Amino acid sequence: MQRFCFTILCLFLFASCNHPDYKNNTKKVFRYNESAGITSLDPAFSKDQSNIWVCNQLFNGLVQLDEQLKVQPCIASHWSISADGKTYTFTIRKDVYFHKSTIFKDSTRKVVANDFVYSFNRIVDEKIASPGAWIFNYVKKENGKYAFIARNDSILEIKLNQSFPPFLGLLSMQYCSVIPHEAIDFYGKDFRKNPIGTGAFQLKLWKEGVKLVLLKNTNYFEFEDTTRLPYLDAIAITFIIDKQSVFLEFIKGNIDFMSGIDASYKDELLTVNGKLNPKYKNKFQLISQPYLNTEYLAFLMDTSHTELNNNPVKYKAVRQAINYGFDRVKMMRYLRNNIGTPALYGFIPKGLPSFDTVKVKGYDYQPDKSRKLLADAGFANGEGLGDITLSTTASYLDLCKYIQNQLTEIGLKIKIDVNPPATLREMIAKSKIPFFRGSWIADYPDAENYLSLFYSPNFCPIGPNYTHFSNKNFDLIYNKAQNEVNDSIRYNYYNQMDQIIMNEAPVVVLYYDQVLRFVQNNIQGLGSNPMNLLTLKKVKKQ
Repeated sequence: MQRFCFTILCLFLFASCNHPDYKNNTKKVFRYNESAGITSLDPAFSKDQSNIWVCNQLFNGLVQLDEQLKVQPCIASHWSISADGKTYTFTIRKDVYFHKSTIFKDSTRKVVANDFVYSFNRIVDEKIASPGAWIFNYVKKENGKYAFIARNDSILEIKLNQSFPPFLGLLSMQYCSVIPHEAIDFYGKDFRKNPIGTGAFQLKLWKEGVKLVLLKNTNYFEFEDTTRLPYLDAIAITFIIDKQSVFLEFIKGNIDFMSGIDASYKDELLTVNGKLNPKYKNKFQLISQPYLNTEYLAFLMDTSHTELNNNPVKYKAVRQAINYGFDRVKMMRYLRNNIGTPALYGFIPKGLPSFDTVKVKGYDYQPDKSRKLLADAGFANGEGLGDITLSTTASYLDLCKYIQNQLTEIGLKIKIDVNPPATLREMIAKSKIPFFRGSWIADYPDAENYLSLFYSPNFCPIGPNYTHFSNKNFDLIYNKAQNEVNDSIRYNYYNQMDQIIMNEAPVVVLYYDQVLRFVQNNIQGLGSNPMNLLTLKKVKKQ
C-alpha cells in the first residue's frame, strides 16, 4: 500500500510539472536533459559537469565568473587583496538570504560571513571527503585550523601560505558555495537531495533518474536593471540516456537546450564547416565559442619506469617527428566538422587570455621534417624503432586511426590499444602506459591549471603530472609565476613555460575544443562561456 501511495504521489508531482499552465506558456519552464545523470545536489560533490550545472542554479559563492571569465562580485559585494597577495578580505552583502525552509525559525535566514567559514571548513573536512578539498591547499593553517576568519557578520578574511594569483578564480567554483549549518544538522548525508542554498532557483522535486524540477526563488538577491532575477518560473531536467532520443526530443521542441554533439547526428545538424544546417535555421540557434579543453596525446617521460626503457617514445626526436607527422587542420575538417581549433601552438587552450599565437610556436604538418628528425636520430624511415602502442578509448578511435595512417607515411608503425575509460584512467595514474590519449578541462580560468600538469612536484599519483615531465627551467619559471601578481608579467611566464613544453614534446596537442550549444529560438539570454558553465538566472523564454 505504501509503495502504491508513493507511486501516485510521484505521478501527481510529475503531472504538476506538465500542468497546462506550463504547456501554454503562462509559466516559463526551461527544459534540458542530463544524459550523464546527477549524483548529488550538494556542492561539496560538484565534480562532474552534470552536478556543477544544477548546483550553479541552487547555490552562490563569494564571487562568480562573467562570460569573459572575469571574476565578478556575487555574495561578496567587493574585496581587497594585500600587497603580498596572501590576505583576501571580502565584504558580504546584507541582502542575501537562504531559501525558505521549515528548518529556520523564521522560515528563512540571512547569510553572514561565518556561513562561509562553516562551508569552507566542511569542504576540507576529511570526513566529508569532498573532491574539492584541494582548492584550499594554499590556505594557511593557524593553530591547526584553516585561516577562514569571520571578523564580524559582514567581513570574511582568508589567509594564504603564499601568493597564488588564480585564487579568486578558484573561489568561483561550485565547491565554494555557501550553505547553512542548520541544513547539515537537520538532513546530514541526505542534504544531497535536500539542498538549501541562496541560488536563483530552489528544489521542488527530484525523482532520481527520472525528473528534477527547480522553482524560481522569489527572494533572490540579484537584479538586472530594476528587475529581480530570475526571469524563468522553473527548470525541468530529464535523464534520457540515449542521445539519439534526446536529439529527437530537441527537434520536436520538447527540450529547450542541448549541449555538445554526438557523432550519430553530427552531420545532420552541422555543415562540413561546423555551421548550423540551414534547414534548421528557423527552428533553433547554434551558440559556439572556444572551450577550455585541450585534447592531446601524451608520453610517459620517466625513464625509471621499465615500461619506457625499451620504448621508442623516450627519444625526443621521435616525439617531435610524431608531432610534425600528421595534418591537424585536415583532421579537424573531416573528423570534427571543424568543431574546435587545430592545436598549432601550445598546450594552453584558446579562450584563455594567456593563449598566444606569436610567442608560442607548436607543430604544424611537415612530413619531410618528421623524416629528417628520424633519420638524424638513426631511425631512417622508422627502421629500428619497432611498434609504438597508443592507448585510447573507443570514443577517440577515429582520431587515433587517422594519426596512425598518416604516421605510417613517414615510417612510424603505430598500434592502437582500445581500453574502457576507467581502465585507461587507472593505468595512466599508475604510470603503466608509455603513450596515451588524454584531455584536460579547466577547473578554473587560469593557464596555471594547464601548466601544473608539467610541474615536477606534481608527479602522479600525488598530482596531475601524468607524463612525469621534469625540467628545472620550467619549474623555476613556474615558481616565479606563482608569486607574480601582475597579470602581463605572469602571462609572459606562462608563455615561456608553454614553449618549453612544445620544445621538449612530452605531449602531442591535437586541438582546442569548442562549446556547442543548440537552443530553441524562443530562448533568449542563455549566452555561453569558455568554461561551458550553464547559468540560467538571466534566461528568458518567450
